[in-house]
Parts: sequence; structure tokens; C-alpha cells
Amino acid sequence: MKTDNTARRRVERVWLTEDSCSIEAFRVEVERRTNPADYPHAADCQKNILIYDSASLIAACATDDGRRAALAEICEALAEGPGVAVFKRAVADTSVIDEASRIFDEIIQEQHRTNSGGGDHFAKPGANDRIWNSLEKHCLCAPENFAAYYGNAVIALVSEAWLGPNYQMTAQVNRVNPGGAAQSAHRDYHLGFQTSAVIERYPAHVHKLSPVLTLQGAVAHCDMPLESGPTLFLPYSQTYVPGYLALKRPEFKAYFDENYVQLPLEKGDAVFFNPALFHAAGTNRSADIKRVANLLQVSSAFGRAMETVDREGMCGVLYPALKALAADGKLSVAEIANAIASCAEGYSFPTNLDRDPPLGGLAPKTQAQLMHEALAAGWDTGTFVEAIAAQTAKKKS
Repeated sequence: MKTDNTARRRVERVWLTEDSCSIEAFRVEVERRTNPADYPHAADCQKNILIYDSASLIAACATDDGRRAALAEICEALAEGPGVAVFKRAVADTSVIDEASRIFDEIIQEQHRTNSGGGDHFAKPGANDRIWNSLEKHCLCAPENFAAYYGNAVIALVSEAWLGPNYQMTAQVNRVNPGGAAQSAHRDYHLGFQTSAVIERYPAHVHKLSPVLTLQGAVAHCDMPLESGPTLFLPYSQTYVPGYLALKRPEFKAYFDENYVQLPLEKGDAVFFNPALFHAAGTNRSADIKRVANLLQVSSAFGRAMETVDREGMCGVLYPALKALAADGKLSVAEIANAIASCAEGYSFPTNLDRDPPLGGLAPKTQAQLMHEALAAGWDTGTFVEAIAAQTAKKKS
């Protein structure tokens, strides 16, 4: 019996489930108050959110010791602290913002003209305008403005504080128009873009790992009073380890809706937060404010495999072999799945979300899913090779 209990407790520790999420345990995590004395570089603390004056913060980084102290403070604020911080006047020269906004507006107009561009993972269709991969589009359209924009010291400082050096920048513009409804509360990439059934297959240490692989940020491209619906945050919610599963439950969604906080932003402000923080874009209740933010998603340098592998080519060769082995009964269904897992790409990202949107879910179809579907339907090899080539092409920038 003792052995059985030990095994059961081990299973519960390693395999988190939606049913095991506890709103009482969650409340213990989030019902804390931020002590400003713990964050000496912060200029203020409002609604449990740290506020930094960007000029003062950069000045404090003038020496190596000063920079390391600032990096450490920001890192702990995002990890075990409130999980979110606002950096006032991060882009001090707002003419840089205005020029970028002009470029983004032209891209959105072209998307409307061509009926292209994408919807949102967590908002109703039509609630906003989204520019996927604004980073590359911005750079190719206006490299000088791009250099001024991303040469920003605050963006670099916070990215390094959370991820270390050699991080990878990506960005997506989100414009929430008047009347645009709020997003549903969520956590972000990676695990935040998966269903509960998928999330439950990852051991608990991966739930802890996912937030340290990316950093979420947003640069305000206009003044954002509360009626325009700036992002809703639940400070400290990133510390609840089963949170990726908890947000699927109605009691957690209700708690978020009753306890979130918002802060107004000014053009040029930036907000950065732990991707595991419960958050959602707010409803734009204004009459005439098109709320525009450039959403920064910064990724760890380590989020990549050691070797470059031509998985498309491998899949094209493996497919007829698997089909024949299955027909001859030489491999079981499980063995075929194992072989596919070692060959095909089993993850949806990175992709080109303009051409490969997450239709019918939070993430586009993977190579592995396509291969399983083709085998189940009995496609001939030529049809499969064409389909997987088309899928690969959609993912290219």
C-alpha cells in the first residue's frame, strides 16, 4: 500500500491535470501585494504592477555592476514578483513610433484591400487588425526606422534580463478598433497555445520551463486610456505552475474577470511580462481610439535543435515505406507513430501565420499530423509529397 501511495503521489507531481487545479491554492499565489522596497530601481508601483522610469533605469546601467543589478531586479520581478512591469517613455523619441505606425497602417490597409492578414488566437474575428511578423515587414519596408525602433535600450535590457544574450526577436502588431471585444484570459506561447489534452502530456518541469523560453512585451503606439482597453493583467498568476491547465476551467476564468488590473499607457511606453501571466487584451470602449500596440515576443537562443534536418525530404522517403510496412503488418500502429515522431516535425511553429493561420484551433497543422492523416486515408506517395511540400511552402516567410 505504501508503494502504491508513493507511485500515485509521483504521478500527481509529474503529470499535472486540469481536474487537479485548485482555485484555493491559486488564490494563495495571486493574493499578494508588491513591496516597492524590494524593487529599488522602480519609480512606482500601481495596482501591484511595477513602474519604471526608462531614463533613470538606463542611467543606473552605466556601470557593469549597475547593469547587473538592474538585470537581476527585472528578472526576479518577472519570475517570482508581480510578473509584469511598465517602462515609461521606453521610446523617448515618439517620432520613431509615429513613422512605424504609418508603416503599419499602410500594411493594414493593404491587407484590407487584398482581403489578407490574420485573425487573432484569442479574440473574435473582426475585433482587431493583426499584422503577423511585423518585425520582418517593418525591416524590409523601412530599415532605417527599424534600426531606430529596435535599437532601443529598454527593449534590449529587459530581453537580456529574462533570456540572456543572443535572444531572437519576433513581433506582431495588434490594432483593436473601437468596439473591439476583449480577448479571453490566457497564457502565451509555448504551452499557452495548446489544448488541455496536449498540455497534460507534458511533465511538470516542462510547465516550469515554457515561461523561461520566451518574453512577452508590447510597445504602445498611441495613448491608451482605460476606456481604450489596455491589457488586463493578474499579477503573480505566473507563479501557479498548473496555470496552463487552470485557465481552461470556468472558476479560474471567473476569478480573472473579477480581479484583473489595468494601467493606462502613453505612446512610447512599453510593458513586459512573463508569458505565463494570466492576461488578455481589453475591450475598446472608446468612440474613436484605434488602440495600436506592437507585440514583442522574444525567444531564447536555446529554443533550437543542434542540427539542421531536412524533415520534408525525410517524410517523402519514409511515407511509402511506412505505408508498405503497415500493409504487410510488419509495424504496429504505435510503432508507426514512433517512427513518424522521429522523422516529421511535430510542432506547429515557427510558421508564416499569414499563409498558415491556426484554423480551427490555436495552432496550424504539423507535418506529423499531415502524415498520420495521409496514411489513414491511404494517399498515394505523389499526393502526400505534394501536400507536404505545399505545407512547407506556407511556412516560409
